[in-house]
Amino acid sequence: MQSRFRSDRRLTVRMGLTLFLLGLLYVGFIAALITLLRSWVLVVVLVGAMFVAQFWFSDRIAMFAMHGRVVEREEYPELHAVVDRLCAIADMPKPVVAVSDMDMPNAFATGRNPDHAVVCVTTGLLRRLEPAELEGVLAHELSHVAHKDVAVITVASFLGVLAGLIVRFAFYSQVFGGGRRDQNTAVVFATIMGVSAAVYAISFLLIRALSRYRELAADRAAAHLTGRPSALASALTKVSGDIARIPTKDLRTAQAFNAFYFTPATGKEPGVERFFSTHPTLEQRLEQLGRISAELGEAATPGAG
Repeated sequence: MQSRFRSDRRLTVRMGLTLFLLGLLYVGFIAALITLLRSWVLVVVLVGAMFVAQFWFSDRIAMFAMHGRVVEREEYPELHAVVDRLCAIADMPKPVVAVSDMDMPNAFATGRNPDHAVVCVTTGLLRRLEPAELEGVLAHELSHVAHKDVAVITVASFLGVLAGLIVRFAFYSQVFGGGRRDQNTAVVFATIMGVSAAVYAISFLLIRALSRYRELAADRAAAHLTGRPSALASALTKVSGDIARIPTKDLRTAQAFNAFYFTPATGKEPGVERFFSTHPTLEQRLEQLGRISAELGEAATPGAG
């Protein structure tokens, strides 16, 4: 079902182009694996099993890793009320609502499609945000669900993850078992490691670029849906500032899931690292929301509480 979130042609084009380029890359990667391993059955079974696991169970994996739990309306009536209102405005199915008992203020959406989606917020976010700010964050996450961003990123990143695992496997096999292999086997392992490393590096850069634009598109869609870009800007400023004050050691576990988050758990604005980041800089996001606020003639200024 088509939601009422504003369609984003630029997002669609970028997703299509990125998936096309990744498709070419992955076809070459699979062909190379079949050639090197000399068994298309082994490659197909391995790739198929990992794809099913990542695509169908990504929501459960993310919820488990982030200690999220499904909450009913009786337990969090205000949270459910905001999600109900936004889903009614957007004309989309209501996702499962979950809460993660973490002090780090953040939120994420996961699930393979709008009918199998989860929107999760941390208790730290609920404690810190005003109702209008929370609405903006939830609208951002629902935009990801409506535009099927989670499914696209999951599919796009799948073989990159596989390539990374193969690099690790080949590396440790060479370190701990290299002396027991003949020269031909060593050459095959080195070639597989090299091809996998190249696939991982290229797919990493393509997916990061898509992810950054995906976040800007979700901000834009949320601002137009709620009509209050300044509230979303305020939430961004508040959440980013509070995350920056959390000790780095406490953020390390969460950083593995930055691609899912409303705001990355980096604790600082990236420098050169912004080219490898899953999110645009805070400045870029606030600038965009400021422009939308001016277009809508909003009285409040972005970043105001």
